Formats: sequence, structure tokens, C-alpha cells
Amino acid sequence: MTDQSRSAARLRSAQTGLTRLLVREVRGLRRFILPSSLRETVPDWLAAMDVVVSQYSQASASLSADFYDAARAAAGVDGAFTAPVADRPPREQVERSLRWALKDVWPRDPEDPSTSDAQREPLPVRVDAAESKAEAVAQKLVADTARNTVREAVRRDRQATAWARSAARGACHFCKALAIRGAVFKEDTVRFSAHDGCHCGVVPVFRGQRFELSPQAAEWDRIYRQFAAPYSGDQLRRFRLALAEHDSNPLPGSF
Repeated sequence: MTDQSRSAARLRSAQTGLTRLLVREVRGLRRFILPSSLRETVPDWLAAMDVVVSQYSQASASLSADFYDAARAAAGVDGAFTAPVADRPPREQVERSLRWALKDVWPRDPEDPSTSDAQREPLPVRVDAAESKAEAVAQKLVADTARNTVREAVRRDRQATAWARSAARGACHFCKALAIRGAVFKEDTVRFSAHDGCHCGVVPVFRGQRFELSPQAAEWDRIYRQFAAPYSGDQLRRFRLALAEHDSNPLPGSF
């Protein structure tokens, strides 16, 4: 078992396709927001967005549950178990996250010292920026539901020993730093740390399986040990710089 198994790659491909459809729908909902009537139209947009996030979260979680069940069957472990599908994100969380995405849209006094540069931009620019943030927020909410499905299955399944983070080749330095830790996660207190736009997945490991880093993750591990590990308190920054110089798939703008 590795962080880049074929089944994990297929799941990531399916989730990426789902994300494309999600972003398309989110962009279509922009018509609900009328810049001239923000207070009247934003609630309708929030309600529509909640429906979309709920639908895609359920679809994404179902894909992950199927992935877990297939991985378990392939591992040949004893006992029956069916991965539970995680609940959709709470409506309060969805609204709170989306209101954050809209925070720069609302009118502000340009003379107020607390008004940011982003809030001083023309309204169309602020709306465009808010739309981009809303897309990223929706993607994370949906992806988190999928990741929570696998994590919760690992927690409940007596035949699961741990889970590992599966990071894409173009993932950020933060995600790669967590991916090289391998199959060390299982405790209830461990959460899946993710940022907006994160496409990392969760790979379950079962009894009798030996987990190994994929060649690409092993290369990230070598880079980390050589260029970052010796520098306590500064590892992430040094890892980011080292990846930009030595990784064959660096994240654009890493320098």
C-alpha cells in the first residue's frame, strides 16, 4: 500500500471531475447576487449555495465510501464492514464560510483606516474576488466531507490500523510535509488539516498491510531531511524553498 495507489489515483481523478462540475454550478449562481441590492439578494445566494454544497458533498462522500470499501476488500481483511458516509457540512458552517468569502463586497468607508486595499477596489472587482473565494470555500467543504468519510471509517473499523495523506504532485509544501509522514494517523484528536483548494486525499491502511511512500513522496522526504529537518522552527519555510529548487513538480510561485 502506498500513498499513490491506483485506487487512490482513480478517486482523486473522480473527485477532481466532481470539483469541476461544482465550480461550474457555483459560477452559475453568481446571477443571484445583484451588486445594487446586496442585502436583499445575498440571502438567496447563500441558500442556493447551501443546496449545491450539500448535493456535491453527498456525492463526494459516496465516492470515498466506495473507495474505502473497495480498498478493504482488496486488503482481504476479516469481518464485515461498510464505510459510513459522512454528513454534509452543517448549514451554519457553510453560511459562515461563504460570508467570509463575501467580506470585501460590502460597502466600506474608504477613509476609515480599518478599510483594506481589497475593500477599496471597485465593486465589480470585489465581486469577482468574492466569487473566486466562494469557489475555493465550496471546494474545501465538499472535499472535507469526502476526507472525513475515510477518516471516520478508519476510526470505526477494527481492521484499519491508520490512514495516510495522499498528496498530488503539484501539491503545496504544507501538504507534502504532511504526506511524507506516512501512515501515522488514526487518533480521534487528529484532524485532516487542509486549505482552500487542497486536493489531498486519505488512504486507509489495514492489518497485514505494509505502507510505503510512493517514489514521489519518498523524494519529498529526502528533500525535507536534507534541506529542512535540521533547522528547528524553520522547517516549513526551508522545505518550501527546497521544493521550489529541487522538486520535479514544484508548486508555481514557490520561490
